[in-house]
Amino acid sequence: MSYYPHLRGSLFTSDDSMDVFAGVAERMPTEASVEDIVVANLVRNYSPHIAPNTQAAPSTAELKKILVAEANETLENFLTRWRVRRKVEGPSAAGGSTMQAKAVDLVLQTVDTVLVKLYAELEKTQELYDLLLEPHVILVSEVESSLRRNGQYNALCMLYRQSGDHTKLLEVWSKLIDGEWTDEDIPDPLSNMIALLAEKKDRTLTQHWGLWLTKRNPEQGLQLLMPKDSGKRRERPEEDFALLEAIREANAAAGMQYLEYLLLQRKSSSRRLHDMFATSCIEQLSTSLAQESVSKLWRAKAASYASNRTDTSFLAYFASTTPSSPHKRFRLKAILFLAGSNHYDAAAIRPLLEHQKILRLELAIVDGKLGHHREALSTLVHDLHDATSAELYCTLGGDLVSSRTAQTLAENNEGLETLVASLYGVKARSLALARQKSGVDEGKKTELLKILLEVYMSDGEDNAHRAAHLINSQAMNLDVLDVRINNFEWVIPIVPPEWPVNLMTSFLTRSLRRTLHEQHEGKIVKTISAGQNLEIKDRTWLILREEGAIVEEPVDQDGDGADPESFNEKQGLEEKLGLHLTGLPHIGDTDVLEKVDWNHEGDVHSDLV
Repeated sequence: MSYYPHLRGSLFTSDDSMDVFAGVAERMPTEASVEDIVVANLVRNYSPHIAPNTQAAPSTAELKKILVAEANETLENFLTRWRVRRKVEGPSAAGGSTMQAKAVDLVLQTVDTVLVKLYAELEKTQELYDLLLEPHVILVSEVESSLRRNGQYNALCMLYRQSGDHTKLLEVWSKLIDGEWTDEDIPDPLSNMIALLAEKKDRTLTQHWGLWLTKRNPEQGLQLLMPKDSGKRRERPEEDFALLEAIREANAAAGMQYLEYLLLQRKSSSRRLHDMFATSCIEQLSTSLAQESVSKLWRAKAASYASNRTDTSFLAYFASTTPSSPHKRFRLKAILFLAGSNHYDAAAIRPLLEHQKILRLELAIVDGKLGHHREALSTLVHDLHDATSAELYCTLGGDLVSSRTAQTLAENNEGLETLVASLYGVKARSLALARQKSGVDEGKKTELLKILLEVYMSDGEDNAHRAAHLINSQAMNLDVLDVRINNFEWVIPIVPPEWPVNLMTSFLTRSLRRTLHEQHEGKIVKTISAGQNLEIKDRTWLILREEGAIVEEPVDQDGDGADPESFNEKQGLEEKLGLHLTGLPHIGDTDVLEKVDWNHEGDVHSDLV
C-alpha cells in the first residue's frame, strides 16, 4: 500500500518500517509510487520511439491511465480477498498480528480504510455500503475528503452516524438541504435532521439547527424549537428571551409563534414576555386596521350592534357575525389575552389603544386591569352601547370575559384552543377558576353597580330603561336603606324627578319588603335569645345557691398588724385615674350589710340588708 500515496494518506510515515525477507526486499521496486513505476516502464519500452516524449504523447498518456486504473483494481481485489480470508480464518489472516482488547490493529485499520477510498474512487457504491454495514475498523478522518470528493455523501453520513459525530452529520445534511450537495441515496435529509435532533434531545444542537432551519422553513424549524412534551422544566427567562430574539431576527412570524409557545404551553409568568405578547397583539390589530376593508367591516359591526337593542354582548355579536379570517382571529386572540393575563403592564399598553376608536372593547379591558372602573364602564355604555358587558363587568368584579365565554369562543373559532386552555383553565383548571369567579367581593360588586348606575343616569333618557332595569334587577345590592354599608337613601336622590314611579315598582317593593322582613326577623331572634338566657339562669340558680359564698380573709402577718402600703389599692387607683368622688351621693358603711353566719355543719347563710 505504500506505493499508493493517494490511498495511503497519513496511515504511514517515513519512519514506519516492517521486517521482510531479504529476497523480497531485493525485488521491491525502488520507485516511490505505482504511478512512477508505470512511467518508468513506459520510458523503458517506448522512448525514444514516441514523440515528443512518453509523458506528452496522447497514446502513452492514455496507456498510463489504464495501467494505473488496473493497478488500483488489482489492489482492490487483493484487499477484498484478504478481508474475506480474515473473516474465515480469524486473526491469523493478518499475518500474525493480534487484536488487542483496547487497541485497533494497524493492519485491519489500514485495509478497511484503503478499501473505502478505493470503492469511492472506483464508484463501487454498493460494495462501499456493504463494507460499512459489516464490522469494520475505518479511520474516519482519513476517508472524509475522499468520500466528499467523489460525492459519496450517504456513505459519509453512515460513518458519522456510526462514530457518533452528530455535528458533522448535521452539517452534511444541511448542505444537502441547501442543494449545495446532492445524493440520490438521501431522498429526505430534512426529515433525517429533525428525527435525529428529536431523538438526541441535545439543547445546544437543537437550538443551533432549529434557528438555521427557521430561516429556510419556519414551520419545520419551530417544530424543533417547540417540543410537544408536557414535562415540567425549570424556567429560564433569560435563555428563553435570547432564543426568542434570535428567532425574531430569523423570521418575525416564527418569533410570534415561539412567544405564544412560551406563554401558552410553557406557561411562562415572565412579565417581559407578557408585555411583548400584548404589544405584538396590538401591533397586529393596528396592521389589520390599516387595511381599508377590515376597518370598514369592523366599524360597520360596531354601528350595527349599537343600533340594535339586544341582550347579546358585543364580543359574542362580533364573533358570531364576522366572517372567519386571520384578522378576526387576531382580534379575538388579543381580547382573550388582554382579559385573561394578569402579568402584562396595562399602563404601558393603554396608550397604544387610546387613539384606536374601533378598539373600544380592548380599551375597556385594559382600563379594568388598571382599576379605572368608571372609564371602563363609560366606554362600554357610551361608545359600544354594550349594557350586557357593562353589567357582566360588575358581576365579575372588573373582568369582561368569563371562562364560559372564552370556552364558547374557542369552540367556534379555530386557533384559540391553546390560549383559552392556558389563560382560562378550561381544561386543566376549570374548577379552580369557577371558585375564583364565584368569590367576587360583594362590596366591590356593589360599588361597581353604583358606578354603572351613575353612568346610566349621566346619559339622560337614552339609558333610562337600562337604569330602571338595573335598579329592579339589582335590588339586593342597591337597597333603599342599606344600613349595612351606611349608605342611607342612596338610590332615590339620584333618580330623576320626572321618572314615573312604575319604573321602580319592583325595586321599591322588594327593597321595602326585605327591610321589613329583616326588622321582624331581628325581633324574633332577640326574643328567642332572651328566652334562652332566662332558661339558662333558671337552670343555674339552684347550683349557685348550693355552692354558697366564699369569704377570703387576710393572712396574719408579723408586726403591728397594719396592712402594707402596697395593699391600699384605692389610693393608687384614685391618683392614676383622678377620680373625684365628692360629687357622688354619700354611701354609708351601714347602707349595705352582708351578714354571714357559719353553723357547725359548715353551711353558709348570707342575707343582704
